[in-house]
Amino acid sequence: MLDPRHIWASSQLPTLPAVAIGLLDLAKDPETEIRDVIDLVKSDPAISAKLVKAANSTFFGFRSEVRSIDRAVPLLGTTVTTSLSLSFSLTDESMAAGPMAAHYNKYWQQSVVQASAAESLCRLVGHGLASEYFLIGLLLDLGRLAMLKVVPREYRVPLEAFESNGKSLVDTEREHLGIDHVEVGVQLMTNWKLPDSLIRAVETHHASAPEIVARHGDAECNLAAGAAVAACVGDYFCNSSKGRALEQLKALTHEFFQLDDASLTRYLDAVGERLVAAAELFNVDLSHIPSTADLMVQANEQLVNLTLREHVANTQATVRQQVMERERQQLEDLNRELAQQAMHDGLTKVYNRKFFDETLEREVVRARRSASPVGVILIDVDRFKVINDTYGHPFGDVVLQQIARVLAGTIRGADVISRYGGEEFVVLANQPTEKGLEKLAERLRERVEQESFLFGSTEIPVTVSVGAAITIPARNETGTPSSLVSAADECLYRSKSDGRNRVTIRSLVTAADREMFALVNQHRFSRWLVAEKYLDVPQISRALVQCHTDHCRMGDLAVRAGYLTESQVAAILEMQSTVGERFGQLAVQTGALDREHVVHLLALQQENPQQLAAAIARLGLMSPSATMVALEEYQKANVPAGTPLVGTR
Repeated sequence: MLDPRHIWASSQLPTLPAVAIGLLDLAKDPETEIRDVIDLVKSDPAISAKLVKAANSTFFGFRSEVRSIDRAVPLLGTTVTTSLSLSFSLTDESMAAGPMAAHYNKYWQQSVVQASAAESLCRLVGHGLASEYFLIGLLLDLGRLAMLKVVPREYRVPLEAFESNGKSLVDTEREHLGIDHVEVGVQLMTNWKLPDSLIRAVETHHASAPEIVARHGDAECNLAAGAAVAACVGDYFCNSSKGRALEQLKALTHEFFQLDDASLTRYLDAVGERLVAAAELFNVDLSHIPSTADLMVQANEQLVNLTLREHVANTQATVRQQVMERERQQLEDLNRELAQQAMHDGLTKVYNRKFFDETLEREVVRARRSASPVGVILIDVDRFKVINDTYGHPFGDVVLQQIARVLAGTIRGADVISRYGGEEFVVLANQPTEKGLEKLAERLRERVEQESFLFGSTEIPVTVSVGAAITIPARNETGTPSSLVSAADECLYRSKSDGRNRVTIRSLVTAADREMFALVNQHRFSRWLVAEKYLDVPQISRALVQCHTDHCRMGDLAVRAGYLTESQVAAILEMQSTVGERFGQLAVQTGALDREHVVHLLALQQENPQQLAAAIARLGLMSPSATMVALEEYQKANVPAGTPLVGTR
């Protein structure tokens, strides 16, 4: 969970220039004269130039050319001048490059759409000042801008989840961070001392019509309703859930402004036309937004699909639903059977050789990227030919089936067991340590030895010989799967020749990789929580199952953490293409990073501390506040300083 205090204490929060602050103060004084506004605007040449340009834009459509700020301010008016000054300030704040540039652009595009929608609504219904409505539309998602600037890494997770989960952005933010952009925006507007009416409207812009009526008096209800309508239009134009946005939009405009479907269509057309001028005024690219006619088609298609899905879900008792359910079940059974045949051994029901080979290839690719270990355990039934010759092949099949059940019940949930061929089984161990692989191999051998195999009432002794191998693949290494299996096979042969019913293991891990892997493991947030006795191993395992850390290149992580610049990363990547070594090794060799930074980045590749903290709180293993305290303590103790080292190239 995200601690809001980190946001308010940050120096990265969006700020207002002095002229914008001064204009807000002048707006509160009824005695303010236009000359005072002109003099204040002139103190900021950049804002003055933008206001003159705005006065000459198609957005306002003045007939004669405006050449000076002395002419522009009286034409625009005090309220519009103040509104535009704040708008241009937000434009500057939202210009960003790098990995979060797309999210900044989407924030600004939706803000301009919402501002145009609010202004167009004001002109349509005749309530309030159009410039005030324009400003409220622009400020609705101010909290998104603040979170993009202050906590970009943490905020990226809910932003990307929102694109496909079908939930609202507010709900997605609360689920991942425990706070949403509305709360952040309201607090920032309060800090800026913006008018209370604007702040209260922003506070309820995602609320339903009854909630807006309940929380606002008659004097403020229209502005709050206008903010809610603008937010719906923003979702309708810019986000994927257009059907739900249109449904909410119809409800709000009918409740507060008595718009029927035809009036709503004309209103949306007016917004679309206004966007052309707004895009020019604020230099924002809105060309990707479809026409209002295409938007309406998409939204109605979504609404039809939603209606059909709800109808099917609520019509369980009809004959058609029964037939569909039966057909679905038959298809699922067939797919399950085909998948079983394609991936599983017919006799033992564990995975087959083909599935193991494919899984090992993928695991080696993952391990090569993240510099983590891969372990393989080969298991061969001792004197199996004697068992077959003495008791018959049917009993031999029973022995193989029983051994498969024992092995499958002994490995960990993330490990993979397959029948390798004949009387051989193979286990692909998930991210093992050398000691852990040896313990697992010995545990498998011991469980088979302890198992009771009965031929009738006679117990038949059955044992297995085990060979295991572990490696950390080099970045440019090829043939790792075959060499790893060959090493395990040689160990298996040694176990056989040394008397059977024993384990032999070989490590192909270099001393340097072994030391680095141990450091990375110790550095992980999960290991720290167990070491500091916040949680035990079973509890942390439950939380880890809830986490999925997408692979991120070390160079990208280093840029986000502030350890390297993008030009430094590019230089190391160019060197890497020539020498073929790992990114971290080259970064240390060139002095761009030290080993402490590389350890931290490798740990982040394997495990996201914020994601793990969210899972722990969600599962109720620790309270959200206790989880945040633990995360802060971990970061203080383990996270290196987020600044490049002196002398980096």
